[in-house]
Amino acid sequence: MKVLFAVLLAAGVAAADVSIELNPAQTKVVWTLGDVLHTVHGTFQLTRGAVRFDPATGKASGEIVVDAKSGESGSGARDSRMHKNVLESAKYPTITFRPDQVEGAVNLNGDSQVDVHGTFNIHGADHELTVPAKLHFSNSQMTGTIDFLLPYVKWGMKDPSTLFLKVKNSVQIEVQANGSVAQ
Repeated sequence: MKVLFAVLLAAGVAAADVSIELNPAQTKVVWTLGDVLHTVHGTFQLTRGAVRFDPATGKASGEIVVDAKSGESGSGARDSRMHKNVLESAKYPTITFRPDQVEGAVNLNGDSQVDVHGTFNIHGADHELTVPAKLHFSNSQMTGTIDFLLPYVKWGMKDPSTLFLKVKNSVQIEVQANGSVAQ
């Protein structure tokens, strides 16, 4: 009877949803945009982020919100053009990702590499997106890296290229996440 109880208890614990609350102060959103002369690097600020998923089924929910107005590259003129002409951040002040599925096994005590599928909203439009995530869980903490290409021109934003400056039509996004975990 004790063995059956232990097995049922372990199964119940494994089936419990896992919640991750991201720490905006310890999470970095970094972007990189290449052009013919040099590469431009910049950052955005995470506003908030919470993800909940079931390790048994991979079903996920939650929302990660980035402040579009916080985007900066270190050049006031370039940032002004980015906000006014590309992101239109006065009109579209947030960038969000709403996960709905985690594909792959998540090790809640160590390292995992999974794909996270969901809806990415930028510039007022939803786009289906799957991003690779490298995660590490330890002592009720999670750190992770998500690295993906965002095809901003394909998704309806203006190409900032000029006659003399040609930039790529996709921007590399890297999220270095840090958060607390609850089961």
